[in-house]
Amino acid sequence: MSPPSTDLAALHGAADPTELPSVAPRLRDLRRRSGLTLEAAAARVGLSPAHLSRLETGRRTPSLPMLLTLARTYGTTVSDLLGEAIPERDPIVRGDRMEAQESGGWTYWRAGGSGRAMQALRLHVPPGAGSQAELVRVHPGEEWLYVTAGRLRLMLGESVHLLDAGDAAHFDSLTPHRIAAASGSGVDLLFMHTLMQSGATELCLGGAEPTRRGMP
Repeated sequence: MSPPSTDLAALHGAADPTELPSVAPRLRDLRRRSGLTLEAAAARVGLSPAHLSRLETGRRTPSLPMLLTLARTYGTTVSDLLGEAIPERDPIVRGDRMEAQESGGWTYWRAGGSGRAMQALRLHVPPGAGSQAELVRVHPGEEWLYVTAGRLRLMLGESVHLLDAGDAAHFDSLTPHRIAAASGSGVDLLFMHTLMQSGATELCLGGAEPTRRGMP
């Protein structure tokens, strides 16, 4: 269920923006490769063209929030803007390495890599109205789910939908949503979501305030 929050976390040690490495040449190169004029790019990030020009020529140093906004605008990461080397991620996730995690009676298996803008998981929801089934979740991002076995009850806003094996749903997760098993043996599903605010574990497994930030 968000551009990754890890970009800023990696920079928390650099509290003084003047200590950041120069990103001016990289900003100009990324803007041009994106096919954006100075005026168009400035409008997207909420700056004046003159301010963006000063950032691109090194006469101004961007703040950390501005670096994040610029990175999202150009489809990259803050680490990339700063020229940091990012270790290569293994694109393959083997089934025998997917470790089950439980939360509130639900069982999760990570089916994707960590540190990505999108997270993929397998989930088993048992029958019954347990604590998880009563949670209404609202959080930034998008969510997609696909039922592989059993029947799923999906609440989206004021609507309730029953999904059978082979059915899918794709929705804006700012829409209040809740899922529960609607079959005696529970329901199995796959789901993917964008990570907009919190770390992957907190989003997946609930956290202190799951009605605002929990999954799925």
